[in-house]
Amino acid sequence: MTKMAKQTAVPADSQQRPNASTWNLLRRIHRDEEGAVSIETILIIAAIAIPILIFIIKFGWPRIKAWFNQGMQELEGGMDDAAGA
Repeated sequence: MTKMAKQTAVPADSQQRPNASTWNLLRRIHRDEEGAVSIETILIIAAIAIPILIFIIKFGWPRIKAWFNQGMQELEGGMDDAAGA
């Protein structure tokens, strides 16, 4: 290699190491707590919603299903009456 080529050559490991501006960006992101508040809010909502959904599916679903099936039977009966008239 010539003297000029040695000065402009980039070491192989320097491309893998983050530079100072990348470190500053990572530090700034790490200190930012706005995202943490959003995640905490989502976790609180999930902690409230999941037990409610489990209760509705376990105890409410048979009633909802029976109500829906009754409505469908009434609708089918009304269609049969209208077709026969």
